[in-house]
Amino acid sequence: MLDDPNHTEKRTDVLSARARQTFFEYVPISQRTHDDRRIYRKIPYGPLLDVFVLDMRTYRDANGSDDQTTDGQGIMGAAQASWLKRALAESCATWKVIAADMPLSLVDPDADRIEAVSPGNNGAPLGRELQIADVLSSIKKNRVRNVVWITTDVHYTAAHYYDPAKAAFQDFDPFCQFFGEIAINGESGVLTTNMRDCTGKALWSVILSP
Repeated sequence: MLDDPNHTEKRTDVLSARARQTFFEYVPISQRTHDDRRIYRKIPYGPLLDVFVLDMRTYRDANGSDDQTTDGQGIMGAAQASWLKRALAESCATWKVIAADMPLSLVDPDADRIEAVSPGNNGAPLGRELQIADVLSSIKKNRVRNVVWITTDVHYTAAHYYDPAKAAFQDFDPFCQFFGEIAINGESGVLTTNMRDCTGKALWSVILSP
């Protein structure tokens, strides 16, 4: 886009502000409870489901090597991370679905920098991984059950299972990260996830009982 003569505005801060304004004009997000026009929020769907919508772009630190040993800002910013831990612990819904707009473990490069969370290094958490590790530890500490992560930013269907027994960082409960179609049975509370291709064909499915 920077080399396209049809795009006369090149300043990323200006483009970012315009994109944010457009987002709020076209996406019906209520601002009645917040005066900071924040995007992250909890959407309750009755006793079976709370959806926690994250904003992993507005408050993040700058893309870099993502291998620092301390990172107070992280991918969500300190305030949003604190909100997420608190809101998950307070949720009484059977299922807590976290809608994250960046991958967790997939290495997502931005030229020679890291765009998402994982820097691709084996071993203890580094960089933005530190904040995600803190959230996962909080979920385990507060015994928050039935947590499912849905992530975006990649253009294919995948499902990942996270097991602390196979990780360098182990202070978390096992959980699944899904990309696909999710349905909750209103009577049994069972959550079914289908990975589908562009024709709608189910490529892989998993059924989770609460």
